[in-house]
Amino acid sequence: MPESSFSHGEAIISARALDTASTGPAGVELSTLVSEACGATSLSTGIARFKPGSFLPYHAHTFSEAVTVIEGRARILIEGRVYHLEQYDCMHVPAGLAHQVENDGSDDELVAHWAFATSRPTRELIHQTFPIHDRRTANPTETDPETIVRYENDAIYQLSPDAYFLDLFARRFGAVGICGGYGQFLPGASLPCHIHDFDESITIITGTAVCLVQGKSYRLSGCDTAFIPKGVPHRFLNLSNEEMSIIWVYASSEPDRRIVTSEFCSGELPLPGAVLFKQ
Repeated sequence: MPESSFSHGEAIISARALDTASTGPAGVELSTLVSEACGATSLSTGIARFKPGSFLPYHAHTFSEAVTVIEGRARILIEGRVYHLEQYDCMHVPAGLAHQVENDGSDDELVAHWAFATSRPTRELIHQTFPIHDRRTANPTETDPETIVRYENDAIYQLSPDAYFLDLFARRFGAVGICGGYGQFLPGASLPCHIHDFDESITIITGTAVCLVQGKSYRLSGCDTAFIPKGVPHRFLNLSNEEMSIIWVYASSEPDRRIVTSEFCSGELPLPGAVLFKQ
């Protein structure tokens, strides 16, 4: 697969071809997947890798951030409030909150997916200490600005046959300008052809996905990511004999999609105009 591939505005980003940058103490690598570099507006996504014992020191953003654990365990400090996250747990950090992310395992690498409500990722280091309140696996209280959605405890819904989704961050969880979640596709499962009124980033976490965009077919795996601009018809399919899973992020505070006829994704019809047809 090419490092990046463009057609009608979509971009396919190969995770294996990404440049990485070490930030903070040794052992932390940050990679950007989707940003203004591939044409995105109002969102960016990427992968953070933490070797055992490493951490990203206290910092803050001027926009919402969501951190989802892909592999390993995370210890996240929010102004001294300490939370422990397992695989597919997600922490939403509102704008302006100082937070620190650590590898909570002694031997395993921590791999996390990050999403920002901006197309230009930035961080401001915070040189301040906070009293520690270790909450272990407890969730934030109603008065805390941060939120956690835990994979083992929250409702998973079936979006289409054998395709199961869990919303991880959205307006109802405190996020501003972005929303996203985890999707699991059993063998043979797919989503119908659809469009959004906002940009989307889709990262393949496990298995192999086929992405159809206006007659073009892409195969993605191993944190490869598709950037789909607003208004572009697309769909994802699992044509393999193994499960496939994704993390999706919208440049919108709540998820929304419009189903269109499958010929828009297969390329038999041109890009839709004002008239959309139900499948």
